[in-house]
Amino acid sequence: MTPNPTWCTIPAMELERAAKCLAELGNPVRLSAVRLLVQAGPDGLPVKDIQSHLGVPQSTLSHHLAHLISAGLISQTREGRMLRCRVSYKTIKEVLDFLMKDCCAGVADHRSAAE
Repeated sequence: MTPNPTWCTIPAMELERAAKCLAELGNPVRLSAVRLLVQAGPDGLPVKDIQSHLGVPQSTLSHHLAHLISAGLISQTREGRMLRCRVSYKTIKEVLDFLMKDCCAGVADHRSAAE
């Protein structure tokens, strides 16, 4: 009998959440938006500034921002008529911690005894 792979010991919710975040970051526009917001710091940026920096149409940007919001990677607040986006440093750190969780711990041999 082959033992379960190491990733099976990761709680399913943690694995699913990390996969969702990484999938959303897998798009170049979304990744660029997150990197821009990281550079902007805790004050974030108005959507119009993000659009200006990235050079994408407003409707396209709205679509991408909605994906990032749904993954919890960014938040959006209304300030009068302006929408401001901020990166969730907590979520970004959780994703990075997830990726590095078992760094240098070694890899168990999962070959079956019958081999």
